[in-house]
Amino acid sequence: MRIVSYDLGDEQDYGFLISRDRVIPRYFVESAIGLSLPKDIKALMPDRELIELINSVLGKIPMESISLEELHLGPPIPNPGKIICLGLNYQDHAEEAGLEPPEGMPIFMKPATALTGPFDSIIKPKRVEKLDYEVELAVIIASRCKDIESEEIYENVFGYMILNDVSARDVQFKDGQWTRGKIMDTFAPTGPCVVSKEEIGDPHNLRMLTMVNGEIRQSSSTSKMIRKIPEIISTLSQGMTLEPGDIIATGTPAGVGIFQKPEPKLLQPGDVVEMWIEKIGALRNHVISAE
Repeated sequence: MRIVSYDLGDEQDYGFLISRDRVIPRYFVESAIGLSLPKDIKALMPDRELIELINSVLGKIPMESISLEELHLGPPIPNPGKIICLGLNYQDHAEEAGLEPPEGMPIFMKPATALTGPFDSIIKPKRVEKLDYEVELAVIIASRCKDIESEEIYENVFGYMILNDVSARDVQFKDGQWTRGKIMDTFAPTGPCVVSKEEIGDPHNLRMLTMVNGEIRQSSSTSKMIRKIPEIISTLSQGMTLEPGDIIATGTPAGVGIFQKPEPKLLQPGDVVEMWIEKIGALRNHVISAE
């Protein structure tokens, strides 16, 4: 199952991606199964029976579909309760930053106002001089959970998407902590869809890539995560309740702009940032200046 959120005129809704360029809207699926679907994607995710029913009709029962070209794709999860991000979860990224991988699990949070769609613009704030990118595999929580053991983790995972952890390095380094440099509007492009865990299989064996203006900057694999997804979710759940639709970004590999050699290669207005993760798809975002 692949879920997208979209705007069609004044309408905001979600649907199911059935090919590279066709979407079946939620209300067409409702007609096919004879049941109402929740308008909030987060309310759909815990209902495994309903999801299985939807899966049983997608691609098997003729339903009207819409071309992606007619839609504006937004963030697949437009209103998450939490966006939790890990720092320094790839050995090579820690090394390029001149740091030892932490013994603990440093995290920071992004607000929902940082979210933007998979093909929307990244806005460079006027006072930010060092704008950077980070490709990350994001995990989407399916059900409310707390204090769970790693053996139970995947029961509480709905699926995965890409998240670009856009970062204002000058703000981040000046503050001496990460949060303010990570929370600005449009600093979390996500998508292009949420892919269910069944379609992904092993989330720790996915190739990942970042290109800026066609130049490869990051080329790695989720296999290089220091802390794997079961440990991440179990540790987070020990301190907070995780809820349906919560987003957990699992860290980035080496190749970010600030640590490029011999000189940093940071984002500028006019740049095009493309990110791809195997089995999920791609983001493509232009960088523009704030007005």
